[in-house]
Amino acid sequence: MFGAGDVRVITVPDPSILNPTDAIVRVTRACVCGSDLHPYHSLPVSERGTSMGHEFIGVVEEVGRDVATLAVGDFVIAPFAWSDGTCEFCREGLQTSCTHGGFWNSGDVKGGQAEAVRVPLADGTLVKVPDTIEESQYASLLSLSDVYGTGWHAAVRAGISSDTTVTVIGDGAVGLLAVLSAKQLGAERIILMGRHTARTELGVRFGATDVITARGEDGIQQVLDLTGGGGTHAVLEAVGHMPAYQQAVGVVRAGGVISRVGVPQYEDAPVGFGSLFGKNVTLTGGPAPVRAYIEQLLPAVLDGTVDPGLVFDRTVSLEETPIGYAEMDARTALKVMVTP
Repeated sequence: MFGAGDVRVITVPDPSILNPTDAIVRVTRACVCGSDLHPYHSLPVSERGTSMGHEFIGVVEEVGRDVATLAVGDFVIAPFAWSDGTCEFCREGLQTSCTHGGFWNSGDVKGGQAEAVRVPLADGTLVKVPDTIEESQYASLLSLSDVYGTGWHAAVRAGISSDTTVTVIGDGAVGLLAVLSAKQLGAERIILMGRHTARTELGVRFGATDVITARGEDGIQQVLDLTGGGGTHAVLEAVGHMPAYQQAVGVVRAGGVISRVGVPQYEDAPVGFGSLFGKNVTLTGGPAPVRAYIEQLLPAVLDGTVDPGLVFDRTVSLEETPIGYAEMDARTALKVMVTP
């Protein structure tokens, strides 16, 4: 990406092993993320550009001499952050805060919207898929690299159970998979706030019991009306813009939890007496340590119990990636998958 709206497909040198803990992964599927649209709207112009993409699956093509758990030919899922798997934060299941890790597209670590990627700290980062993989499973496996794990993180951090009423704000891929996650954790009432019919219909398929299309004060009032005036125990905010946060504050029940996983596009948010403090509301969430969840969520994906890959409604070739960005930005595509 060379600036806002300026996505190009270019030729770069093949990645190579730089450190003995590296692996090279040949990408079988990548995708465009909703968070990729933030730089698509605001990235300053750059002559060198920046690599893009933080979600991919693929086959191990080469390993460094110190890589112990992976071999050439292994099919792997790459979380959206790389991590060593051994530091104090990784051991606590918070790989996004890994002492030695980082995020794709920073420094000499490039992105997943490519034919191949050098993966640092491969043993800690990559998750080997143990079964024989069919191409029909690629979309759901790809969702584990970010959006499914992020939706799951939102629900887990909110402490959802069968006793929890839930509002999900946002009908993007993360919001819809937050609905699925809340349903898996036992929630019986899940209110989805979204305006795009095809998306909210998928949300209902994933487990939403109610859909609110209104925004702002009207949307807040409709949620309150549905809940007898009290709001819901948990609010999963999957957008990242201030109006979504304000909606979350408006619909959360006293003593409830707001769990944010939409990357915040603001610095200051109300947390005082009139918003969170007075109602004893907990604010949680953050970058999802999806590496901590992949092995837990993988079996149900492999046996077809869940199908999170349904959020992918458009597939483009690598050369067509700029089209994928434009279609996601125009909301004509929910989530775009990229093939080699």
